[in-house]
Amino acid sequence: MNNSPDDGLPVPGAADEPGLSLRLRPWRGQDAAVLAALHRDAALRRWAGAGIDDEESAARWIEEQRRHRQAGDRFAFAVVEAGPAGERIMGHVVVQNLASDSPSAQVGYWTTAAARGRGVAPRALAALTDWAFATFAARGLTRLELVHQADNTASCRVAAKCAYEPAGILPAAPPEYPLDGHLHVRTRVTSAGPLSA
Repeated sequence: MNNSPDDGLPVPGAADEPGLSLRLRPWRGQDAAVLAALHRDAALRRWAGAGIDDEESAARWIEEQRRHRQAGDRFAFAVVEAGPAGERIMGHVVVQNLASDSPSAQVGYWTTAAARGRGVAPRALAALTDWAFATFAARGLTRLELVHQADNTASCRVAAKCAYEPAGILPAAPPEYPLDGHLHVRTRVTSAGPLSA
């Protein structure tokens, strides 16, 4: 089983953006300059909190993603749009906190300014969700959690579109989490129905 396909995962199309061809692929060292430039966006910095300030910190972040992928506990993907001039990074999705003794893991995502309002986040999250449940079913993964800051209404909409159900409010934990958070949960569905953790 290939846990992190280097050639990427296709992202199914959407009726509202038929010409937007997306795939998920692991972050690469050569993405550092673009990643650093993307993190200059104030909205992205507010929600993502990855601590990427320049190309050097972006390269360290990418290397950290590679190490986690090799360890098998975190799989981060760049969301890329394929076009005639090559690919363009449109966002990021991740499944993390994977452990063989836990039925739960956590997902996260962000999108670039160019991707917002184009259906990129729900399509990428849906593809990641399907991949994670299929890839880690043998490990016993039955539950994915999504957490976002309470005032991030766009993330609430993405969660709802991807069938992540509201599951509670997490209290603020400053300084890292200055506001309450929303917890959303999705459970793996089989022919016998949903599996809950």
